[in-house]
Amino acid sequence: MQTDNMEVPALNHINTNSIKQKLGANGKDGFRNQRKDSEGSMESPNLEFEYGDADSATAELSELYSYTEEPEFNLNREYFEEDFRRYVKERKWAELKWEEQKAHVMRLLDALEVTNREKRLKIARAILYLAQGVFGECCCEEEVLYWSRSNVFLLYEMGIFTALLELLTMEIENSQACSSAVRKPAVSLADSTELRVLLSIMYLMVEVMRQEVDEDRPEWKSTRQAFKTELGGPLYNGEPFALLLFTMVTKFCSMNAPHFPMKKVLLLLWKTALFTLGGFEDLQHIKVCARGRWALPPLPEDPLQVVRVMRAASPPASAMELIEQQQKRGRRSRRSAYVDSLEGDKKQPLMKQDSLDTYNERDPFKNDDTRDEDEEAEDAEGPLEAELDPLDRDVIIQPPPMPPPLRPPSERVSFPRGLPWAPKVRERDIEHFLEMSRNKFIGFTLGSDTETLVGLPRPIHESVKTLKQHKYVSMAEVQIKREEELQQCPMTLGEEDVEETPAEILYQGMLPNLSQYVVSIHTHTHTHTHTHQPLSVCDIDARPWDFQAEECALRESIERFNTRRYDRSQPSAFTPVDNCLQSVLGHQVALPQDFPFSYELWLQREVFSQPIHWEGLLQAH
Repeated sequence: MQTDNMEVPALNHINTNSIKQKLGANGKDGFRNQRKDSEGSMESPNLEFEYGDADSATAELSELYSYTEEPEFNLNREYFEEDFRRYVKERKWAELKWEEQKAHVMRLLDALEVTNREKRLKIARAILYLAQGVFGECCCEEEVLYWSRSNVFLLYEMGIFTALLELLTMEIENSQACSSAVRKPAVSLADSTELRVLLSIMYLMVEVMRQEVDEDRPEWKSTRQAFKTELGGPLYNGEPFALLLFTMVTKFCSMNAPHFPMKKVLLLLWKTALFTLGGFEDLQHIKVCARGRWALPPLPEDPLQVVRVMRAASPPASAMELIEQQQKRGRRSRRSAYVDSLEGDKKQPLMKQDSLDTYNERDPFKNDDTRDEDEEAEDAEGPLEAELDPLDRDVIIQPPPMPPPLRPPSERVSFPRGLPWAPKVRERDIEHFLEMSRNKFIGFTLGSDTETLVGLPRPIHESVKTLKQHKYVSMAEVQIKREEELQQCPMTLGEEDVEETPAEILYQGMLPNLSQYVVSIHTHTHTHTHTHQPLSVCDIDARPWDFQAEECALRESIERFNTRRYDRSQPSAFTPVDNCLQSVLGHQVALPQDFPFSYELWLQREVFSQPIHWEGLLQAH
């Protein structure tokens, strides 16, 4: 869509850039080559993929809109200019001073609180146009992104997000709209207009303010932190904002609100969780800090840096592909056996080598392309050779195939030699190894003792030494051990001090309906992605009774943890009681105001007039 010789960057990115990336530099030829590479072997080719929290800013903004919403861009601009020209006649939005822009946003905020639904929608579209970067006044994509960022921070400072949250809650609780959508055989864009506008504005505000740019103003950094704290805390009705979005997902999946725009809801939920809880780098920092608090050695590697240089994983193979691969290996083995039988004395004995040593001595990915191309060459044999058995025909000596052309150095990907991850050994692995070794060599075990090596041969000593060098204690093991101690000694250890982090606040709010949220998210994702994976071997051999005991034990442990940590409604049976007489008598007791005037009557009625049977006490003893 073009407006005044200016292309909307979001739609332009979807329509042109993404298609060019899919087709490649050579159009259909690039797509044909990619398809040939993927069909030639079981493993997928190297992909131009960056492992991170999110894509670029333009790609994430483009993900918000669909092609059916393209006419609404002009509609947003018209409503904004209609209201803007009533106060500013000749100048543009970019020409206004900061105070003038704040004044106009304040007028929009006041108009957003009107009761007229149609007028409120027009004002919301005008605000959406500001969040979209007033693209009608810009001449390039950089200007649109700049004004979108500037306007978003202005909107938040003027309290627009809080007003949008109230309107969103009203639309969610609008029973008339929900019942009308349920009765319709199919919902349309008109049924979710207000929700889509509100969610689009909120998504733009969250996504733009989430990203930190070097050109940001100094005051924007504190504004970003305030917005992050507000989203992660009890924003509305004592609950975080993400919990409201989870409620929308459950209502939609239960068919109580089919008009909810789930794409925008899930995108906003994802970016809200990413903003408040942090991404991969924040998670790595939290892990390092947590291991330091528990006096554990630092992590042997940074998982984020490791996965960024790993080769892209291929999808799981289907049953037909596994059968074809076995047939290829069978043909190659029969052909090699026949050639070896003809060579006679020239036949070399088979050499056996440990696969782990081979993996450590060479790059595991260095010869993947050569192996794939060799398999393609074998598959491209003539029909005569494929149909005749090697034992029923003469030896056909063919010249070796031409070596494949080397790839340009720029396309080669360098991988670390050996295993990509540092070896990690648990304490139970060492105990299990020593238990097997002691049973084999000395005939008895020593329980969990991993220090005594008496009676074991020297190679076992070296093996244990190597295992201990790679011993790794995870945070999960420490937390499980701590939880077991809290369950066993509740009076000695007391209650655990839980830090009120955004993750804790969100989990505590989700806990009463956690199973519904999980089922709703899984149902919506599975229903709308249409992916089928084959069973493995604003899976077939697994039996359910093999893991039922572990499932029940795990569920019981989780329930105990949640009850102990988050269930504050019921008083604990292990609450300490003050049974000291002096301490109890020294407590200040709140007495009625008229008690000083009537305490004599109270003593006469409650103390002196009540007979005390001292004989009964003597008889009891």
